[in-house]
Parts: sequence; C-alpha cells; structure tokens
Amino acid sequence: MALLNNELKQQLQDILNQMKDEVTVALFTSEDKCETCSETKSFMEEVSEVGNKVKLEQYDIKRDSEKAELLNVSLTPAIVLLDKDGKDYGIKFNGIPAGHEINSFITGLIEVSGSGEELPDAFKSRLDKINKPVHIKVFVTLGCPHCPGAVSKAHKLALENDFITAEMIEAQTFNAEANKYNVSGVPKIVINEDHDLVGNQPIESFMEIIEAL
Repeated sequence: MALLNNELKQQLQDILNQMKDEVTVALFTSEDKCETCSETKSFMEEVSEVGNKVKLEQYDIKRDSEKAELLNVSLTPAIVLLDKDGKDYGIKFNGIPAGHEINSFITGLIEVSGSGEELPDAFKSRLDKINKPVHIKVFVTLGCPHCPGAVSKAHKLALENDFITAEMIEAQTFNAEANKYNVSGVPKIVINEDHDLVGNQPIESFMEIIEAL
C-alpha cells in the first residue's frame, strides 16, 4: 500500500528538486521483531522513486553487520544519510520518519546534498572549536509538530562538525530507550547522556551545552 498519494508525490518531488548532489539513504531493517521495518522500507522506496538524487541502499542489520557497525547502527529500522562521496556525517533516523518527521527527513536530504542554509560566520567559528566527541539524541513522536525542528538542528550541528553525531529516536517504536532516558515529553534532547533539553530549543541552547562539556 502506497504511503504517498499522487498529490504528495508531486509536492515531494518539487521539494527534492532543490537537492544539489546525490544523497544515499542507507536503510537498515531486520527480519526479527520489527514492527515498522516493512512500512519504513516501502516509504523509503517511494521517496527514492520520487527524488532522482535519492539513492536507496538496503541492508539487513544481521547479514550486513559490518556495514551496521561502520555506520553505528544498532536499532531497526534505521536510516543513515550519506553524501555523494559516501561520507557519513553521523546523521541518523531511528524509526520511520513519517508524520511530522517527514519534514526533518526532507531537510536532512537537502542539507546533506549541499543545498542547506549557511550558518552565521560567528556561529560556525564557535562550532569549529568543538574538538571532542558530542552525541545528540532527539526523542520524538510522529504526531509532534515541534519535534522536526529539534531534529533538524541536531542534524545541522552534526553536518557542520565531524566530532558531532545526531540521531532521531522515535519514542513509541523504541519504548525501552525512551524509558531509559525518562522521556515524558517530546522533543527531548539528550547530549552526551547526561545533559537534557525539552522542547524545540534554539540552536544556541544546544551550543551552550556542547561548549560547556
């Protein structure tokens, strides 16, 4: 069953035409208990058919364990975005990026393609000084209208600095992870395990925590 009707496909095609270079969508699924793997697979196939610069590569997390380890994938379904040269910026989606999260997914595709918005020079100078590992988790639900903004900001930071990685985690799909990090409201942002933010915070709030690490 198609997840995108003809009108949505046309809208998506118009947006994805903004992409500068090709982006590889590395999709990891599992034959084990994975409630949304089939749906995510269908969704990504539809997106790749619509976007002529979207290249879909499909992997099984067990059969392709070396690739999963290389891209730091441990949950399924998971999506990692790679640029035209196959570079991994640490931009990941755990769970289907549907509902409101289609917005953060599309933004991710455009950003990794090289068509994203430039950050102010002063902010980029601050980012350039980050030289230790930073990992950002953004917990979301698909019905949350404020979550895509938080996800896109985290992914933008990862795109701009090789020491930063960022992942969306769909809280209902990955309930155990959500419980581990005491997620009671979304978006919940966890930076390096110990630092929390709740809500669609400005990118400056991310930066203040990162700089203080």
